[in-house]
Amino acid sequence: MANKELNRLKIVLVEKKRTNKWLAEQLGKKLMTTVFKWCTNTCQPDIGALKKIAKLLEVPLTELLCIDAVDEDQ
Repeated sequence: MANKELNRLKIVLVEKKRTNKWLAEQLGKKLMTTVFKWCTNTCQPDIGALKKIAKLLEVPLTELLCIDAVDEDQ
């Protein structure tokens, strides 16, 4: 599953006219590295983080996920 896009975080941030830096600040992250990794699908946020992100961006949790990518593995 290397480099597989499982989240749409980068796309939703662009749609909402927000940046990685803004999201990192909202989540209390001192370094942007974690958010950058999420946006590039290098690693994935846990479900708790996804819930917070969905709330901050005012979108349904499912909008942050690439459901098709998850279905392909089954």
